[in-house]
Amino acid sequence: MNFSRTDADLTLADPTRSAMDALARVTHLCIGAHQDDIEIMAHDGITTCLDTPGKAFGGVVVTNGSGSPRSGPYAHLTDEEMQAVRREEQRKAAVLGRYAIQVQLAHPSADVKKPGHPGVAADLRAILHGCDPEVVYLHNPADKHDTHIAVLLRCLEALRSRPAGRPLPRVLGCEVWRDLDWLIDSDKVALDASAHPDLAEALLKVFDSQVAGGKRYDLAALGRRLANATFHTSHATDRATALTWAIDLTPLLRNPALTLEAYTLAAIDRLKDDVRARIGRFA
Repeated sequence: MNFSRTDADLTLADPTRSAMDALARVTHLCIGAHQDDIEIMAHDGITTCLDTPGKAFGGVVVTNGSGSPRSGPYAHLTDEEMQAVRREEQRKAAVLGRYAIQVQLAHPSADVKKPGHPGVAADLRAILHGCDPEVVYLHNPADKHDTHIAVLLRCLEALRSRPAGRPLPRVLGCEVWRDLDWLIDSDKVALDASAHPDLAEALLKVFDSQVAGGKRYDLAALGRRLANATFHTSHATDRATALTWAIDLTPLLRNPALTLEAYTLAAIDRLKDDVRARIGRFA
């Protein structure tokens, strides 16, 4: 596969296959902004593919990771050196999780934030036109990280450009830089992250430049999954030991006229109505 940037990177589980063949096998695809976003968002997809014959996981990282925070043993690294470290960490995660394909597109965040950037658009179209996944994991529309929202928008644009008649994937917006516990229960999609707990921890610890560099994403992501499972319902015992929440974004593909802003604000309005009704019952 050819991408718009010469520093784009591919990791294949089976080096005897072409990248196009590996991509075509993917049934569960996660597209994240940065290295380690995939492992935070899509443990459900990674483990489903590990445990189910015929399923294959694919990961895409859109940006180059140059703006990553760094301290401790990584404090002295230049942006270029940090990009190389993060690229290698993502390769290791793909091998550990047995991803059929891992693509790192290496775009600067500034380019992703530009609507219609030709390289970003062409690369995402090539990926999303090159496979027919059952599930696509994306960032959620209430995420507070600007680059995450930009990547989400570029992905939705590419998904909406797929030719008519192609199978419609289930598209899920997942937790990273804002969780989704605030959604009313009927709007939540529960992704069971209980399987392979040792792998869950190992995948997050691969990203040592972040963990040792001052951001304990490993502890935070695993802790959030445990909290989600425990606080899911107040009057029943836990059915899962770890959960991640998602919001179903598939309606945005079924109705191209529906904007991401309107869809997200409607979910917020349903939360407002729920809070208002609960307070009103006892006031």
